[in-house]
Amino acid sequence: MNYDVIIVASGKGIRANLGYNKAFYQMKDGRTVLEHSASLFNEDDECRRIIIVTGRDCMSAVKKNKKTTVVEGGEERSDSVRNGLEQVAEDYVLIHDAARPFLHQETLELLKQKVFETGAAIPGKKATDTVKIIDGDKIVKTIDRNTVFLASTPQGFRTELIKECYEKCKDISFTDEASLVESLGYPVSIVEDKYDNRKLTSEEDFIGL
Repeated sequence: MNYDVIIVASGKGIRANLGYNKAFYQMKDGRTVLEHSASLFNEDDECRRIIIVTGRDCMSAVKKNKKTTVVEGGEERSDSVRNGLEQVAEDYVLIHDAARPFLHQETLELLKQKVFETGAAIPGKKATDTVKIIDGDKIVKTIDRNTVFLASTPQGFRTELIKECYEKCKDISFTDEASLVESLGYPVSIVEDKYDNRKLTSEEDFIGL
């Protein structure tokens, strides 16, 4: 399955308390978080283009190769993804968080197969803790954790489908693309993710990297 990937690297890194875009944090091996997040796609012959969406002040800092296209991000994540989608040429697209540098090859392959079969799929981790629904500080319901998955990225779609969904919901912001697609009644499949495909968010997440 040939595809393009959009890597969203527009975050300010406020919760990480770095003072700069966390995607450009240099890890112990000398490569940035963004470089790690892009590495599997660089090595995958089926990935035709890597579209990196980041702030205007960071665009010159992106290390480029023949696959790389750099696009200016927007105010919200959804705006940044829209800008990236304008550059997509393949029939399938994956959308990945730059702050997830630990994606496994196995997960990527499972996801690609599921996207090709169904048109929309994401990776997710099974919940290991008991899940509670609350109202204020009171528990109102306990959910069977076997039915709960924690969504991660990359999230994959037929390009035509995700573009259609973004076009229909121009003024609505979603936390991830799956939520957008689901809101319009389209089914989204899930493949099991590895637990270490975590998103780097807070200061503690960067300790030891």
